Amino acid sequence: MLRYIIKRLLFVIPTFLGVSLITFALIQLAPGSPVAYKLRGEGGAMRANFETEKIIEQTKALYGLDKPIIVQYLLWLRRIITLDFGKSFKDQRFVMEKIWETLPITLQFTILETFLIYLIAIPIGAYSAVRSRSFLDQLITIILFLLYSLPSFWVAMLLIMFLGGGDWWNLFPVNGINSIDAYAYPWWKWLLDRLWHIVLPLFCMTYGGLAGLSRYMRTGMLDVIKQDYIRTARAYGLSEKMIVFKYAMRNSLIPIVTIFGGLLPGLISGSVIIETIFSIPGMGRLGFEAVLSRDYPLIMGIFTISTFLTLFGLIINDILYALVDPRIRLE
Repeated sequence: MLRYIIKRLLFVIPTFLGVSLITFALIQLAPGSPVAYKLRGEGGAMRANFETEKIIEQTKALYGLDKPIIVQYLLWLRRIITLDFGKSFKDQRFVMEKIWETLPITLQFTILETFLIYLIAIPIGAYSAVRSRSFLDQLITIILFLLYSLPSFWVAMLLIMFLGGGDWWNLFPVNGINSIDAYAYPWWKWLLDRLWHIVLPLFCMTYGGLAGLSRYMRTGMLDVIKQDYIRTARAYGLSEKMIVFKYAMRNSLIPIVTIFGGLLPGLISGSVIIETIFSIPGMGRLGFEAVLSRDYPLIMGIFTISTFLTLFGLIINDILYALVDPRIRLE
């Protein structure tokens, strides 16, 4: 296994270079300019005293935008080694400083979201497969399809209207992740305040993935329980509980493992819409603002971490395959 992991890690290098080159080119081809954004006035128009070629060229030289595209890309690759992505074009703060401020918040949401999705979806999917075509299975299917079809921003607005002090009850806060004076609370009260603030956004981030994953689990279980070895286990008189949990469920986890690896990029990307609606200072909102302001160093910093997480997730997938199904060998 160690030899296989080393091979996969070496394969990450050319893959990352190819993906980074394409992404860098797409960002450069996007309309707009960080120089124009930097020199733009409050009213949205370029200020008259800055509308000279001299000022524009000085700004380009300051940010290194006067160099050829390939030189800019090579300079950026050199900074990746030390995780030095320079300073943000928008506020001249270090990119990694801004990322480290927002990353823990997004990690909290993503870890809780992933835990809740798998904790609820796997039992629901397994139960629907075992009780296939029953009334409860059909009811669960209808409810999950309804949840899957509801857009998160619409659900968020409904929750704010009915539970966040809109037109009905004011049960949950809808701004930020803590109260203004939460820093003075004891740790247990601070924790309760944090949980109280994230209930609504966490629900909006969870219900769609829960509905989709449970359907994957149901499909996988239905395929497994129709196999010959399951019928053989029943013929030997094994209990249904042992057949489902020891044999069927484990072998139906392959698609679930695949989806789990794909969730790792979500640790850095977050949910742009939900973070914006609930004023959550997470990575998704940070990346969205970076794109709007053409903040190339910040965009490339977020992209780099996302790419590494994606490639690392693919390696984790292969290792988990062998752990879930002994018939799979990494070689």
